[in-house]
Amino acid sequence: MAQDDQTELLREIRDLLRIIAEPAIAERDRKQRSELRRLVGKSVSKANSVLLMDGGRTQAEILRETGVNQGDLSTLVKKLSADKLLSGDGKKPRLAIPIPADFFETETTDE
Repeated sequence: MAQDDQTELLREIRDLLRIIAEPAIAERDRKQRSELRRLVGKSVSKANSVLLMDGGRTQAEILRETGVNQGDLSTLVKKLSADKLLSGDGKKPRLAIPIPADFFETETTDE
């Protein structure tokens, strides 16, 4: 099996494990997820921005990809940092808790 095939297989296994573990992760991170929902509110652009906060993009790149207002993103990053929902320095924001890709689409509350 080639290295690329092994890497892809490991990624698929990781993704399946995340699906299986999601209920336990949601329970563990209930308070933080609830606060994240509160800070994002109903804003689709803020939700999309948060989903891109993986530590690999700068705020400027997130702005370009989502079209969120610069002031809104800056304020959101500051609030997320203050509530310890981000790790790192905020220049390349990274969520401190894992969330599924459909986190903001679900009506379920984490409380």
